[in-house]
Amino acid sequence: MFAVLTALWGAAYAFTRLAVSQSDPSAGFSPQLIIPIRLTGGAVLLLVVAQLSGQAWPQLRQWRAWAAMAVMGFVGTAAPFLLITIAQQTVDSSLAALYVSAAPLFVAIMAHFAFQDDRMHVRKVLGILIGFAGVAVLFGPEAVASFGSASVTAQALCLLATFFYALSTITARFAKDIQPFVFSAGFVSFGAVMSWPLLLWVDFETLNPSTSAIAGVVGLAIGPTALASLLYVILVQRTSATFLSLTGYTIPIFSAVVGYLAFAELQSWNALLAFALILGGVWISQRMSAKPVTE
Repeated sequence: MFAVLTALWGAAYAFTRLAVSQSDPSAGFSPQLIIPIRLTGGAVLLLVVAQLSGQAWPQLRQWRAWAAMAVMGFVGTAAPFLLITIAQQTVDSSLAALYVSAAPLFVAIMAHFAFQDDRMHVRKVLGILIGFAGVAVLFGPEAVASFGSASVTAQALCLLATFFYALSTITARFAKDIQPFVFSAGFVSFGAVMSWPLLLWVDFETLNPSTSAIAGVVGLAIGPTALASLLYVILVQRTSATFLSLTGYTIPIFSAVVGYLAFAELQSWNALLAFALILGGVWISQRMSAKPVTE
């Protein structure tokens, strides 16, 4: 299930590149249209699955369950999906996916404040510092010289989306008692409704999407949205938020392979060095035999 989830999430970047038609934007969809279609299509599929499963929805008075689904709808779907889709108008799919490798670093910091059994320790602090040094390398020295450019701004959006993904992992751990089919259908539906106002900024008269762009949107709705959300919830309930954050290791590798095979994407030396630093930082921060900082 972990491998399938990695493949689904990793493929999202290739599907998004198709949907925005990076090489010819006039033949693609705008981010303001992709996100509502993607989330609404995924929500419809998941609502059908939830209905067929027979799992009970929380009662209206169980406001914490509904609040968790609403928060997940924003931080786990609507916000990061929009940020990454905007970013991929100017950055490659494999580079966008590389930022996901920083998600476990954000998870480690937030888990320290959220859970008593996941406190910060010396090795974790060291790992986080090394990992974020990798993020700095990933931006590259040219980012300082060209600060404010489209590419640098797009990479910043990818990093912000990664933060939202990490926050959604923490939220999902708090909601482990909600039935998985219901939870996935619920938070994707909330995300879809939240994304509908984006349609006000879509110029439907100028739409002339290519077949590949349409395929990209359909692929996003079915795979990385509907199926991945369901697997995500099941894995959180069966394992842990920390285990699930390990997809930060595997998604960039899978996406890099897909990006190379499908679009001949190649990353620079600083991207490879950054990935090594980030993975090294995460590995150090996740080692268990360490003393808490407070000691």
